[in-house]
Amino acid sequence: MRNPLIDPEASPLYLRLADRIEGDLRESNGADGARLPSERQLAERYEASRVTIRAALGELRDRGMLVSLPARGWAVAAAPKPRGAGTAGRVMGFTDLAQQRGLSMRSRVLSSGVRPATVREAELLHTVAGADLFEMRRLRYLNDLVIALEHNRLPLSVAPAMADTDFTARSLYDVLRETSPTQQPHYADYSVEARIATDAERGHLDITGAVPILAATQLTFNQEAVPIELTIQAYRGDRYTFRASITD
Repeated sequence: MRNPLIDPEASPLYLRLADRIEGDLRESNGADGARLPSERQLAERYEASRVTIRAALGELRDRGMLVSLPARGWAVAAAPKPRGAGTAGRVMGFTDLAQQRGLSMRSRVLSSGVRPATVREAELLHTVAGADLFEMRRLRYLNDLVIALEHNRLPLSVAPAMADTDFTARSLYDVLRETSPTQQPHYADYSVEARIATDAERGHLDITGAVPILAATQLTFNQEAVPIELTIQAYRGDRYTFRASITD
């Protein structure tokens, strides 16, 4: 499974091609089961080798966009929809979840500031390289127990007030919701992996002994399906459980 955040500048040709094909499928609103042109035809259309085409199609299969039909090529697995379409409710932040469960929450900001976005960050957040990016690292506590180390990145244009906000006392999502025009965290691409903590993570999260962490990567979209937040969260594995409902 690829994690573009490990090497922010890495973008292999087959992944860029997969993004192009996915975009074309979403624009054409292909029906369930619709057959794709042959790999030879796709190679001609996208001016790429068949090896690259096959790798890109395999990536789209892993994303759930396509299915492979033995001896018959490729087909659309599900009708492509704009990101966020058909989702209910909203994305909940750490503060939202704490309030929902009646837990006391606090944050300790380790660093925050504004810097230029890298090429990869700009690609993920639909901005331009060099644009102002708000970046923050903080520790999150529940009932005075440290739970997570969080690294947030957002285009400053989304909510310029972020640069002057004291996030030891404010919720990032509340600031987004209160900005004008409002930015409602509505949908997120979310991935989780278990791994050994780095020395820095062990220090921040008060980890001693063999305690793994759950590393979560989240790309959040607003009510207009525009990406507004890129966050990496490192949770203590003995204090956090990830649960999800899987539907069609």
